[in-house]
Amino acid sequence: MSKKLVAGNWKLNGSLQANDQLLDASVAVPGVDMAVCVPFPYLAQAQSRLVGVALGAQNVSEYDAGAYTGEVSATMLADFGCRYVIVGHSERRALFGEDDAMVGRKALAAQRKGIVPIVCVGESLDERKAGLAMSVVGRQLAAVLEVAGADAVGRMVLAYEPVWAIGTGLSATPAQVGEVHAGLRAWLNAHGVAASGVRILYGGSVKPDNATELFAVPDVDGGLIGGASLVADDFLAICRAAVA
Repeated sequence: MSKKLVAGNWKLNGSLQANDQLLDASVAVPGVDMAVCVPFPYLAQAQSRLVGVALGAQNVSEYDAGAYTGEVSATMLADFGCRYVIVGHSERRALFGEDDAMVGRKALAAQRKGIVPIVCVGESLDERKAGLAMSVVGRQLAAVLEVAGADAVGRMVLAYEPVWAIGTGLSATPAQVGEVHAGLRAWLNAHGVAASGVRILYGGSVKPDNATELFAVPDVDGGLIGGASLVADDFLAICRAAVA
């Protein structure tokens, strides 16, 4: 990849006042592609303040329009200039019952409207201990492939987020990250996807003090950043590490 991608995920955080300060400080770092994925109510605010940093959302409906109260469609996200949208985050899967097939439908719905889905995959701690990491992420990807097809998957972004390393302060070791990222690249190639063109991000307690080491791992094309994206200095430090 010519540049790494670092995307911040604010999750359920923010206020108009706090966002102004954070967005003003989120300046583009040369040599890395940057994105900020904000809660739906703040899309307009972020769109008006970000310069050189792509806008993203944290979720999208699988439906384009209709009687689906509370849903937000890819068409609506496109109206705000969203370049990216996160789909299949482990919190959506665990807390809101999103299954693998739904994640595939959401990814395809976004892509049809010109938005790049960041498709999250990852295993639980029990699955990791049982040696099932690649089996789990392969199953999750297979559902997306079945819905969207190989060409479409080749234009998506993947994010490996081991569930046990999200918001826990734990982070997978570079060796663990490298093993899964290489496994994902091989899985894509084996299933007819042009894997060399697919960005595979790592997410899971990425911080300024471990970002350089994680981004140096082969097949790691950037990061999906949670808590650290809410601190401008930390997020920018992580982006600068992606340049190195």
